[in-house]
Amino acid sequence: MVKTKSKAMNKHEAKQLAETVTLDNLKAMFQNAQQNIVDWTRVSRVNKGASIGTTYNILAFEPDRYASIDEISIIAKKNMIWEFGEYLPDYEKAVAKTKTGQTTVVHQEPKFKL
Repeated sequence: MVKTKSKAMNKHEAKQLAETVTLDNLKAMFQNAQQNIVDWTRVSRVNKGASIGTTYNILAFEPDRYASIDEISIIAKKNMIWEFGEYLPDYEKAVAKTKTGQTTVVHQEPKFKL
């Protein structure tokens, strides 16, 4: 599988990452998002009725709030990563390889019966 940098986290990928993410990774993700996001008014992926600034205020946590990653529900972790996952340390979006060559189209002349 080829990996490339991309700025689009999808829900399925976020759920997979939520199962293995560490508390330090989440803290670093929020710090990176805080430093790198320019437009906080953009529509949130998690809640289309809110901006990413509002979503950050809901999902981000105080650095010392949790002692363990197990204290955060899997749904909360998924939503955190879905919205801000591209800011995870060492994150690279996995993409499938593109096909080489062209597909041959099967064609038949229509047989009009009217």
